[in-house]
Amino acid sequence: MTSLILATSDLASYRLRQAGRADIVVGLRPRFVWGPMPSSAELTRLLAARSASHADFDTHWLDFASARWLGSIGNDVGLVELCERCDGIEVWADPQPNDQLVLFWLLDVLRPHRHIVSKLSLVQTDVEIARYPGKNSAKWRLPALAVTDDRLELAARAWNAYRARTPEPCFDLLMHDLSAIPQLRAALIALLEELPGRESGLGATELRMLELVAEGETKPGVLSSELNRERGVFDFQEADLMLDGLAYCRSPVLAGLPTARAGADDWKAHQERMFSRLSVTDFGQEVLDGELDFSQYNPIHRWWGGTELTNERLWRWDAESRTLIVP
Repeated sequence: MTSLILATSDLASYRLRQAGRADIVVGLRPRFVWGPMPSSAELTRLLAARSASHADFDTHWLDFASARWLGSIGNDVGLVELCERCDGIEVWADPQPNDQLVLFWLLDVLRPHRHIVSKLSLVQTDVEIARYPGKNSAKWRLPALAVTDDRLELAARAWNAYRARTPEPCFDLLMHDLSAIPQLRAALIALLEELPGRESGLGATELRMLELVAEGETKPGVLSSELNRERGVFDFQEADLMLDGLAYCRSPVLAGLPTARAGADDWKAHQERMFSRLSVTDFGQEVLDGELDFSQYNPIHRWWGGTELTNERLWRWDAESRTLIVP
């Protein structure tokens, strides 16, 4: 009897492997909250059995998995084959928005394979698994939910809604009963909050970044960590890129970073960035006070799921009324 855990992040899989909760523990790595969505073909290739199309590193879903973790099965198999060779499968999902998106994607991929679904269960945590040592998570007794048709259908709807060309399908989902997937509603709201705000033109994490600097948090590294703890939408690297977008733009709202972005191998520039001290610009304070709109003074071009956001096509979120504002 071989047991398998599919975790919605690499860090979660590390902790669950420490805890010895299954014979095989594998984490899924895609980040869907930042940048354009991968195509359906790219995602299909990612989960397929290893072939010549996976010549580049990080193009196969098990590239970061040690062969010894999978024993005789090895790390060249596709997702479906691995699931077929295991007797019981649990999907462990953190509550963070990206983890929920990975959950929707995974359930949608496995949905046609009824023989796999029949041995599949969902463990939904209320906390981030990676924050707890394996010795702690080894003692957890969490309910394992059956992966029923209503859960599969809801996951598919959520996954397709997030990949749509506008945020409207995600917003429309909030009008329905989402209790079949316990963390879905909170994840959707957290994602919608990252759309440009009605008054500031900044997403919730960007605005909180500005607030934290105004409150006295000046270290970029600490700032990224605090945002990850508070909001949980973006990881540290994504938060750093977001910080760049607020500091290296036509009308910056933050000052204090080195005058140019650090190159990938520029150790000196990275050190300079690490020890820099951030401050809110005069323009940034006016944005923070709700007097000016960031998007009226800076070019916007970023992705929210399948939605391409530009100044001419700027979907916004009204946090007070929790409503979507059409461009």
